[in-house]
Amino acid sequence: MISRQWSSFQQLNCEELYEILRIRQEIFTVEQRCAYQDADGLDFCALHLQAWESDFNRRRIVGYLRVLPPGSRFAEPSIGRLLVIPALRRSGLARELMKEALERIAALHPGLPVRISAQWYLQKFYASLGFTAASAVYDEDGIPHLDMMRLPEEQLRT
Repeated sequence: MISRQWSSFQQLNCEELYEILRIRQEIFTVEQRCAYQDADGLDFCALHLQAWESDFNRRRIVGYLRVLPPGSRFAEPSIGRLLVIPALRRSGLARELMKEALERIAALHPGLPVRISAQWYLQKFYASLGFTAASAVYDEDGIPHLDMMRLPEEQLRT
């Protein structure tokens, strides 16, 4: 069974923080072969959405993202560090996490657009969630990225 949990940095216990940092390193540094500074100082102001799988008194993190407030990375609220473990990719979990994050942002920051720095190969995935390209492709730590924006819900309906 997969459960989801929102936490501020201050609400994370040591095990949760360790698992978040471990899975981010496993996916972004080891799997993607990208040497970069993951602990970028933005986790302190972020809201962390974790997906945990539990069985027989053991739980492991299987998905994650963080929501950054306006003025931290971008002028707009932002979503970053989205990941799902390889065994659960294409299960819909990433889409569910993104939808939940977009709902949270809409509740916390009504009327504001959302900006993300997306890996280029995921552009179609983010477009399916209402994001549009907002920059040319650029290199970030050796991986092609582009900024994408999503208008507030009320603007998407018109």
